[in-house]
Amino acid sequence: MSDSSLRPFIVGLTGGIGSGKSAAAERFAALGASIVDTDRIAHALTAAGGGAIEAIRRSFGDALIATDGSLDRAAMRARVFAQPAARQQLEAILHPMIRDESARLCRSAGGPYVILAVPLLVESGNYRERCDRICVVDCPEALQIERVMGRSDLPASQVRAIMAVQASRADRLAAADDIIDNSGSLAALQRQVDALHSAYRAAAAARP
Repeated sequence: MSDSSLRPFIVGLTGGIGSGKSAAAERFAALGASIVDTDRIAHALTAAGGGAIEAIRRSFGDALIATDGSLDRAAMRARVFAQPAARQQLEAILHPMIRDESARLCRSAGGPYVILAVPLLVESGNYRERCDRICVVDCPEALQIERVMGRSDLPASQVRAIMAVQASRADRLAAADDIIDNSGSLAALQRQVDALHSAYRAAAAARP
């Protein structure tokens, strides 16, 4: 995806857990942007009959496969946090599949530009080759923890453990071309997305 002449204008959308990436993506979609969400791709790959299930079964055994044939996500979450090597093993299976499918979806997308929503975009290391702009949804870490605890049954310690394996807030901000401050209301986030949508649409239209 490094040759911009062969793909649409792509904005990489990222942010830490609980930052509000999904709310931002929903607003971009409502304004007409095409959304390629790597979380959705990962869920499809690890659903019953998904393209990654057999590779996961071979690597981790039946204990990590639920009775319906999908990935047992709770069991896998516990495994990868207890064993960093297991996380690397899982990523080695999923990441190439996710990258290939996201590239295919980006190429076939309509709309004025594509929002490529990737939670671990900065961590991937080659994000500049894949995107024309990097947009980071940002908020204070304490607010991230509060939001995740409010929408799930995860304790604060586990939320912090998830954050610890993600890029730091400082690293994400350093990588950003554009920043959405989501420390306030949903309406404030939407106003920022609206402004960026206009800028991205113009940039996409102006590209040779």
